[in-house]
Amino acid sequence: MNTKLHAVTDSLGRPIRFFISAGQVSDYTGARALVNSLPPADWLLGDRGYDADWFREALNYRGIKSCIPGRKSRDKPVRYDKRRYKRRNRIEIMFGRLKDWRRVAIRYDRCPKVFLSAIALAATVLFWL
Repeated sequence: MNTKLHAVTDSLGRPIRFFISAGQVSDYTGARALVNSLPPADWLLGDRGYDADWFREALNYRGIKSCIPGRKSRDKPVRYDKRRYKRRNRIEIMFGRLKDWRRVAIRYDRCPKVFLSAIALAATVLFWL
């Protein structure tokens, strides 16, 4: 069983929202699921997998500036703030802290709903630490 975890964090790297998708599905699915529930923010720092024109437009519509590098297959390169993008490591640190929980790292649960519940429990503790 293979899944992807899409997450939204605040500026301190604390987890706020999660979405699980199948492992073979594009990252656009997670972006589409999370875009309507984004909290008010000035910037969104995202991975190359979230580089889509419709996603950037949806963020602009909500008043959020995007800092997402363009995919390598993009015809016209996209400008982004490289200095600001370096702060995306907070998201990676959050994923590392989630994997400190053995149940999340090894994934004992076969059911995605139960796995998401374990992630939510770990994220609740991480939020307050």
